[in-house]
Amino acid sequence: MSIPPDALRRTGGVAIKRIVFDEGTIAHRVREMGREITAAYPDGDLLLLGLLKGSFVFMGDLARAIERPLQVDFIVVSSYGKDTTSSGNVRLLYDPATDLAGKHVIVVEDIIDTGRTLQRLLSLLSARQPASLAVCALLHKKLAPPLPEVRFVGFECPPAFIVGYGLDHAENYRHLPFIADLG
Repeated sequence: MSIPPDALRRTGGVAIKRIVFDEGTIAHRVREMGREITAAYPDGDLLLLGLLKGSFVFMGDLARAIERPLQVDFIVVSSYGKDTTSSGNVRLLYDPATDLAGKHVIVVEDIIDTGRTLQRLLSLLSARQPASLAVCALLHKKLAPPLPEVRFVGFECPPAFIVGYGLDHAENYRHLPFIADLG
């Protein structure tokens, strides 16, 4: 996709390689995902549980696209420590205040990469006896082994270093309304 004239300004002067998903494409797919979730959960208590920080933009738009009552909470986990790859050992840095028992819980994730952290987190959440547990990810790199809980996926993600729409590099670029390859 072509790079809009204001993209360089929005990235603070850092050139982006290309726009992977533009604002309109993302908005359209998020609305579709909202309809899919609405149809999949016609009744019962529904809780969107966002994995911070990356999911916050996506989750806000997704919550508005779901046409039924729902609750929202967040969780912060760490599996990296000082390393650049996940250890698979999940530490809860912020535990949700909401009781999960008996609720349909959808973990909202920005991107699924190796799936190691997500797999361990789902095990922890499952022990809290939700009525059901599913994952909704904006992006999936398809590097992870199949996880049956990954029920809603926005886009298959190319093997690129991407930023924008909540995804960051060193805490920058989350504000971009599109998803770009920082290259």
